[in-house]
Amino acid sequence: MRIGIACPYSWDVPGGVQFHIRDLAEEFMRRGHHVEVIAPASHIENLPTYLTPTGSAIPIPYNGSVARLAFGPGVARQVRAWLRKGNFDILHVHEPFIPSLSMLALMSAECPVVSTFHTALDKSRAFDLAAPLLRRVLEKIQSRIAVSQEARRTAVQYLGGDAFIIPNGVYTASFEKAEPDIRFTGTNERPTLGFLGRLDEPRKGLPVVARAFSTIRETVPGVHLYVAGRGDIEEARALFGSHAQAVTFLGAVSEEDKAALLSSVDIYLAPNTGGESFGIILIEAMSAGSFVVASDIPAFRAVLNSGAFGAHFSNDDDTNLAEVVVRELSDPAKRDETVARARREAHRYDWSTVASQIFAVYENAIRAEKMELDE
Repeated sequence: MRIGIACPYSWDVPGGVQFHIRDLAEEFMRRGHHVEVIAPASHIENLPTYLTPTGSAIPIPYNGSVARLAFGPGVARQVRAWLRKGNFDILHVHEPFIPSLSMLALMSAECPVVSTFHTALDKSRAFDLAAPLLRRVLEKIQSRIAVSQEARRTAVQYLGGDAFIIPNGVYTASFEKAEPDIRFTGTNERPTLGFLGRLDEPRKGLPVVARAFSTIRETVPGVHLYVAGRGDIEEARALFGSHAQAVTFLGAVSEEDKAALLSSVDIYLAPNTGGESFGIILIEAMSAGSFVVASDIPAFRAVLNSGAFGAHFSNDDDTNLAEVVVRELSDPAKRDETVARARREAHRYDWSTVASQIFAVYENAIRAEKMELDE
């Protein structure tokens, strides 16, 4: 099958959507399909051969973060040329309600279209105002996918219709086979905690961890925290005050070091305060064998099955976070039992399963298009 995938966000600044598209494209290519991806990208060095870059993107505040988008007549011409040359059997557009490449590709598509919605929003005045126009554009889509119940809720709320729920994929084997690393491994007296996320995005929750850390250390003085992620390390260090001596800032880490960190720490902390539609890092931590303590936002409750595969604390409540961490550190046997269940659960998010589910949606969309043409 000839598959075209449109990515709305800049390939230069990796995020969850870009990683999802990369892994999906490469999984389908491994299965023998022809796949091409189009995305904004200002740097053309070291890009995968299947990616067509359209140039730089504009940073725009979006959903508590910054989205780098590309739009306009010049980009539209590039998208149309890519579609003509690709002659795709199916076009897969991600986040088509955002004014970027996906919307442009959808507007110009002449083949069957599948969309994936990744975003979870509580309220958006901009979407309220744009919804009537967006619904008309989205009528061209044969089949919709949402990566979670929260993403589905957002799509239905603003755009109507419905969507198949197919989660983000993870190559679980790469995390399952990661060996504990002495750099990050703790002991009963000196347990280790891990955090991974952008340091300068408050919704990722590092300030919540910083406020809780002093309380955790009062009960478990030997605890050590490893923080991985892009951002200003000195500003992040200042959040911890005198307790920064018990924190190691790793900066951006490779996929190998991420897997090593997750397989080694006693507890992985996911304190995100909102704006999450899924929780791919939770699946990675579960696969690696880390016990997960996460905020009780809906997306994380869905992944952890309300605590069956980890533990929750009240969102943005540093006192409760400290209580939960101290409680879980005191019961290694319980953590081990939960980790074993979580590792089994994580298998259903493996790309071997997820890609097959997405391909079935492709086939359904092609059949639906054929039925419409035959009528």
